[in-house]
Amino acid sequence: MPKPYPREFRHDVVRVARNREPGVTIEQIARDFGVHPMTLQKWMRRADVDEGAKPGQSRTEAAEVRELRKRNRLLEQENEVLRRAAAYLSQANLPKRLYPLVTELAAAGVPVTVTCRVLKLSRQPYYRWLADPITDSEVVEAYRANALFNAHKDDPEFGHRLLADEARDAGETMSDWTAWRIVSANGWFSAFGKPKRGKGRKPGPPAHDDLCAVVDEHGRTRHVFTAKLSNELWLTDITEHKTAEGKLYLCAIKDVYSGRIVGYSIDSRMKSRLAVQALENAARMRGDVAGCSVHSDRGSQFRSRKFLRVLTRHRLVGSMGHVGSSGDNAAMESFFALLQKNVLDRRSWTTREQLRIAIVTWIERTYHRRRRQPRLGRLTPIEFETIINTTVALAA
Repeated sequence: MPKPYPREFRHDVVRVARNREPGVTIEQIARDFGVHPMTLQKWMRRADVDEGAKPGQSRTEAAEVRELRKRNRLLEQENEVLRRAAAYLSQANLPKRLYPLVTELAAAGVPVTVTCRVLKLSRQPYYRWLADPITDSEVVEAYRANALFNAHKDDPEFGHRLLADEARDAGETMSDWTAWRIVSANGWFSAFGKPKRGKGRKPGPPAHDDLCAVVDEHGRTRHVFTAKLSNELWLTDITEHKTAEGKLYLCAIKDVYSGRIVGYSIDSRMKSRLAVQALENAARMRGDVAGCSVHSDRGSQFRSRKFLRVLTRHRLVGSMGHVGSSGDNAAMESFFALLQKNVLDRRSWTTREQLRIAIVTWIERTYHRRRRQPRLGRLTPIEFETIINTTVALAA
């Protein structure tokens, strides 16, 4: 069973179909984007329902119903946690340890995440407690940390020495060095000692090794962007473009083997979700992508935890270039240069919607299906992949 198209791709196709020029048929739009005409008509009917132009339950209403059910179930779980915690803490003869209560609630079907959030507990210490017995030194460390945290909560301006004095007054003896070690590990710094964050910060460390870099016989490092199979090496980057309404950001993912843009996402803000959505769209369009390398720069979007989690979930391999070197991702920069020349520089754009339609139309209609590339034997990316896939299928 084929996988569904990404939602962002469906919306873009519907936008292009609605804003098509006179004389352009639905069948032609569907052919340009590689979908069946009946599929495109179904997407347009679904969009009319979602926008209220036709009767029916829209996706927004269905999502609201699911969200309300989820919220109701979450409230029931939170009430159960509070009820069980009140009964547990009311027993005066038992020690007030909440971790066993978390385990009991987990056995009853209440997620550990919900219980820890309601009881204001951290999950990592709970899982450490669940996996290994607590030693005496850990108990002493925990009491010291509690005393330091209480002192820091009362006076956020205190440094580690004053916090150690407060903890010693509370009965937890420790040296100033021990207090500094605990305070530093937990990030309980003085409010006066926090470094101010300003512009011009250096990029963070790379989250992955540079898998595209090779060293030649002269000892110089250069990048080689070649692949022998589809879904072997992907390149990704983010570009921004101006409109009268503000900037529009595009994150695209390119398959080096065929040059096809296997996934993209367009948004008015350059957040991590832009790169995450582009990668999710690419994985959904290509199917099994385990083992594929994804090369990017050191942008914060590609080093975010959300992006790294998507790489892990689809069993992709990350790769990152150096700082301030456009050559580390030259193949992706060449695609953005083509987009700039063929779309963005042609005219000024009034709205983000106009520019979005122009971008997706150029990618799907012109770049994928009409622009022939010399390195592919004067074939378009779609034609090249079709021939290769047919050859592989016959050989199998």
